[in-house]
Amino acid sequence: MSTGIVLAILGAAIAACAGIGSAIGVGLAGEAADGVMSGDKASFGSTLVLQALPGTQGIYGLVIAIMIMTKVGVLGGNLASVSTEQGLALLVAGIPIGIIGILSAISQGKAAAAGIMLVSKKDGKLGQAIIYAVMVETYAILAFIVSFLMYSGISVG
Repeated sequence: MSTGIVLAILGAAIAACAGIGSAIGVGLAGEAADGVMSGDKASFGSTLVLQALPGTQGIYGLVIAIMIMTKVGVLGGNLASVSTEQGLALLVAGIPIGIIGILSAISQGKAAAAGIMLVSKKDGKLGQAIIYAVMVETYAILAFIVSFLMYSGISVG
């Protein structure tokens, strides 16, 4: 296996690490949801919507990882000829969504947890709670776009 392929696979692995942040963020929101549900102050549906939000970063990272692995032939079984420079470029393409995905998902989990607390205390505040949590999503989307644009600019032989 060439150095280029190994570097590209490392880039895919870094992109997939966004799932770490999603797991933490969903966990944080889930803890808050469990706490308010024990007092029966909020509906399951409202808390579930907020808990699910930090999971999107993991999806964005997975998409970039699959795209990278497909481009170099790791998925599909026909490895491409990937130079060290191309592999390094694909590694770098995985970094924005990998790192920002981790950090934004954790932050979004905290915002979602706060939103769950808001929903448990005030009726009719679910929309506002979602908006606060979704604001954090903006940065994950921007990181996804950067990773996607970087990936798109790399041609592999």
